[in-house]
Amino acid sequence: MGDLARLDAGVTEVNSAILAKAGIVRGDKSILKVLGDGELNRAFTITAAKFSETAKAKIEKAGGQAIVA
Repeated sequence: MGDLARLDAGVTEVNSAILAKAGIVRGDKSILKVLGDGELNRAFTITAAKFSETAKAKIEKAGGQAIVA
């Protein structure tokens, strides 16, 4: 999760394709699980297959959304 700080400031919606383009994950992962390591410094709407409980709590605390898809 801490790697999300590397995304451009204008990025608010995150999915596996955006993470791959930014070099945070390898390839366009169709099954992505977001883990709660690190901290968030801004709100993101993140779409992934799974979220750890810690990740979901940190995303929501920062004002974002965790969307399971």
